[in-house]
Amino acid sequence: MSKPITFVTGNAKKLEEVIAILGSTFPRQVVSQKVDLPELQGEIQDICRKKCQAAYEIIKGPCIVEDTCLCFNALRGLPGPYIKWFLDKLGPEGLYQMLAGFEDKTAQAVCTFAYHPGAEGDDVILFEGRTQGEIVMPRGPRDFGWDPCFQPVGYQQTYAEMPKAEKNKISHRYRALDALRDYFVK
Repeated sequence: MSKPITFVTGNAKKLEEVIAILGSTFPRQVVSQKVDLPELQGEIQDICRKKCQAAYEIIKGPCIVEDTCLCFNALRGLPGPYIKWFLDKLGPEGLYQMLAGFEDKTAQAVCTFAYHPGAEGDDVILFEGRTQGEIVMPRGPRDFGWDPCFQPVGYQQTYAEMPKAEKNKISHRYRALDALRDYFVK
């Protein structure tokens, strides 16, 4: 039997969403462990690779890490991988207000999962998902990050207003996990 894959997160909501999206047919057990990893700077893919390698050095087995970005087109991709800090300081209302002086309110939600197979010398494999949307005045519950101010293209609801099952069929996280699932199933 294969070793479980450790999802490095301390966020119970994120773990719950990942397990729901992967579904019962995912061929590996996913467990979680909170690990303090360095907050890296740089481009999305570089951050994910380095973060996953750092997680492997602690876990010493198969592991995945996730990095989520919210990229405002008017700001040429910012806040991007720094969204956690922007959200912490400004909240969803502040994220919306950041674009007050711009006509372009479009954004991309980007999720990247990095997987380390668990042996010394293994390469980190990346799985990325993107969802196009718009930054709107926050609506819906405030229990999951910037979901209240991100409205995906083709929808009249923000992520926060959507039923979880609906969000989990279209989100950036879903798209990245779908690619990860395909990797393990094939």
